[in-house]
Amino acid sequence: MSGVTFLAGGDRALAEAISRLAYCNPFLPERIECERAALGPAFVAGGTLWHATGEPDPMPNVAALGKLSEALAGRLAARLTEGVRPSAEDLQLYEDVVVYLLFSRYEEELYRLLDDRRVATAPVGFYRKFRQDVERFLQIPRATLLADRDVPHLLASYFQIRRAFHHIFRNIIGNSASIVRLRAAVWQSIFTRDMRRYRRSLYQRLGDIATLICGPSGTGKELVAHAIGLARYIPFDPERQAFAEDAAGAFYTLNPSALSPTLIESELFGHRRGAFTGAVQDRTGWLEVCPPLGAVFLDEIGELDAAVQVKLLRVLQTRSFQRLGDTRDRRFSGKIIAATNRDLPREMEAGRFREDFYYRLCSDLIVTPPLAEQLRDAPAERGALVRFIARRVAGDAEAESLAQETEGWIDAHLGAGYRWPGNVRELEQCVRNVMIRGEYRPPRAGNPSARRRIADEVMVGTLSAEEVLRRYCTLVYADTGSYQETGRRLGLDRRTVREKVDPTLLDELRRDS
Repeated sequence: MSGVTFLAGGDRALAEAISRLAYCNPFLPERIECERAALGPAFVAGGTLWHATGEPDPMPNVAALGKLSEALAGRLAARLTEGVRPSAEDLQLYEDVVVYLLFSRYEEELYRLLDDRRVATAPVGFYRKFRQDVERFLQIPRATLLADRDVPHLLASYFQIRRAFHHIFRNIIGNSASIVRLRAAVWQSIFTRDMRRYRRSLYQRLGDIATLICGPSGTGKELVAHAIGLARYIPFDPERQAFAEDAAGAFYTLNPSALSPTLIESELFGHRRGAFTGAVQDRTGWLEVCPPLGAVFLDEIGELDAAVQVKLLRVLQTRSFQRLGDTRDRRFSGKIIAATNRDLPREMEAGRFREDFYYRLCSDLIVTPPLAEQLRDAPAERGALVRFIARRVAGDAEAESLAQETEGWIDAHLGAGYRWPGNVRELEQCVRNVMIRGEYRPPRAGNPSARRRIADEVMVGTLSAEEVLRRYCTLVYADTGSYQETGRRLGLDRRTVREKVDPTLLDELRRDS
């Protein structure tokens, strides 16, 4: 059809913005910029960080974007039907707009499937309508973009995206820069950094890559593992019009620190009767029970005995294993997710953790930040976390009053400099303690040493440069007992050191020593 341009002016700019939006990481700032580019003056600045403790409406632009993509896709589909011949690049932009539109249109139906425990066996009621929409937009004569076999894959991809977003949004909360990075990292662990490539082929391969989650105790490593393990790709069967497996998936957790090496091997690999004392019958291990779309989560993997590390290394290398007392090879087709609070490089230097095992685990590495780091980035984070925990512990009706009581106790008895060595897990126990007993007494917070208090204040980042200098001069002088030696170590004049030493703090340091 001559004289008609398929994509021009405002339509092209909008299509390019929606194209980027369709495949970006929703937890990175790039998503915000794509929304701004698509909506222009209609962009709403609030709700930029997506998580469960966000604003009452954490996604104010989503509905408007859905309407824009609907209108644009309709205009472009009409031009295709009329015979306009787009370039290959324009046709790709059109497909991206439709991909975004269809997800927006079926997002609520996909979300409802998360609560449907029959999803593995029951037909998906909206599949017929979904296929009709795909045919209308993507199978137009002379511009067919999606073959029949790709329609089930598109629906399966949408369902995976919806599940991944749900688990990350609901379980990894906070506004600090470190938590924003964590949410984005978990999304990448599921889909990689290139979602186009993932949708084309990597969805079939990512289960072969182990994920290693490192971080202090109480920082949510298990929540991260659940988000990854429960958001795996589930194929859709167009004949049955149902998904191949339950959306809840198969997620098996093992904590090696609680078991002997023999019991760990039995839990993981299984055993034959008589393999060891007490093995009175054959047992199937979790590597064998776990289906291809499931995941085995090894918590505190740094505790693993060297012999078990060798056997797991073989699983990661060859995807095969043997039951204890058996010689038959069996195949593991699921995903391995591991976590540890140990410093694995240091463990390798000490000979307690195998290097070859580590390098098989670390191709996908996620680090969970300590609570002190989160609060240093965003001091108001504590209040938001306390309110989130209070809602979960006491319910919506009592959440605000409990949060205020907890915040008041923390301010009065622990202070802003408290580092929360137990991290978010400790903060949760603080909320519970205040609810039950009206107080929280952490083991190490009764009378923290002067040195510990200085470290806490520095890590929280609330001290001025002058205050840091006074505390550091006092700390070093308490060790040296000499203004001259202190000045030499710090690169200061001894008279400056004398001026900066705090007599009260010095007395505390000497009492603690």
